[in-house]
Amino acid sequence: MAGKDCRIYVGNLPPDIRTRDIEDLFYKYGKITFIDLKNRRGPPFAFVEFEDPRDAEDSVKARDGYNYDGYTLRVEFPRGSGNMSRGGGFRGRPSYDGRGGGRGGPPSRRTQYRVLVSGLPNSGSWQDLKDHMREAGDVCYADVFKDGTGVVEFLRKEDMKYAVRKLDDTKFRSHEGDVAYIRVKEDNPKGSRSRSNSPKRSRGSPRYSPMRGRERSYSPYN
Repeated sequence: MAGKDCRIYVGNLPPDIRTRDIEDLFYKYGKITFIDLKNRRGPPFAFVEFEDPRDAEDSVKARDGYNYDGYTLRVEFPRGSGNMSRGGGFRGRPSYDGRGGGRGGPPSRRTQYRVLVSGLPNSGSWQDLKDHMREAGDVCYADVFKDGTGVVEFLRKEDMKYAVRKLDDTKFRSHEGDVAYIRVKEDNPKGSRSRSNSPKRSRGSPRYSPMRGRERSYSPYN
C-alpha cells in the first residue's frame, strides 16, 4: 500500500463531480491506485492516491488553484493520518488539518481567527464540523462539545469573516445523517482588538448558496 505522501486531498469540487471526472483531472500525472470521493453529505471532496509520491507532488503543484467548471480547486497533501482500505475508502472520517486524534486530540496549529458554532446535533464530530467549515477556507483547528457547541479556527482572517457571513444559519449534516441549522459567530479572543463587548455578537446572513463565481486562490499548507 502506498504511503501517506502518495495521497492528496482535492477540495472545492462542483456538486455534480464524479469519480471518473477526478480520474480525468489527475491521470496524466502518474498511476492512480485509489480515488475516494466524498459527495453524499455537504460540499464534495476527494482523496486521490498515487503509486509514486513524486506523482502526487506533481499533481499538487499543477492542480492547486486550477479552475474546473467555475470552481477553483484546492489540491494539497492531507494532514494527520487516515487509514485507507481499498474496499471502502477511509475508515470513519479522515484526520487532517488540525486535530488528528478525535476528541481530545492535540491541535497542530492555532490562530486567533476563531468562530463559535452552536446548534450542532449530538452526533456531530469535529471532523464533520471541519468538513462543513472548509467551504469558507483553510481550517487549522476544530473542536466540538457535548452541549452542541463548537469552535473553528482559520488560517486567514478573511476566511473567518466569510464563514460568519455565509455559513451562519446553514444546514449541517453529521456523519450519522443528523441534520441541524447551525449558528456561526465571530469569537473575540483575549488580547485582540476590540470588535464587540460580547464574544457572541450575532451576525445574520442568508442561507448557504454554492460558491460558483467566488474567485479565490488557495495554496497548500506549508
